[in-house]
Amino acid sequence: MSKKLAAKLPIIGWREWISLPDLGVSTIKVKVDTGARSSSLHVFGLEAFEKEGKPWVRFEVHPKQRSDENAVSAEAEVLEYRSVRSSSGKSSVRPVILTHAAMMGNAWPIEVTLARRDEMGFRMLLGREAFRGRFLIDSGNSYYGGRPLRKKKSL
Repeated sequence: MSKKLAAKLPIIGWREWISLPDLGVSTIKVKVDTGARSSSLHVFGLEAFEKEGKPWVRFEVHPKQRSDENAVSAEAEVLEYRSVRSSSGKSSVRPVILTHAAMMGNAWPIEVTLARRDEMGFRMLLGREAFRGRFLIDSGNSYYGGRPLRKKKSL
């Protein structure tokens, strides 16, 4: 990529809030990870089934870290099953779906592997294939796209 083209790309930080409109997820905090090729979404109750002769999965997303509030149920067609090696070096075969990510006024299709990420700090990892050629990463800052409004706690 040329420096001229790169200068026109929006900047995002190492943490951002995105939405997954196809899955009904209005906001989820992601770790932007240039070291990971693929994106991964932490899901619960993953169940494979067939729909019109094609492989599909049904699952729940808990968008808020350390909480099962506001769980979102979703279904998606499986593109393929892919062997993925975690940061700890352990390999597993995961379903891969195609969905749209939206952030900072942009929406684009991304491939996402579905897995239990209980031991991870983020509900979603945004790998480099999801943002290559779309954003520049400022690894020292976060939330260029802003933060969602928080509900005020009642007394």
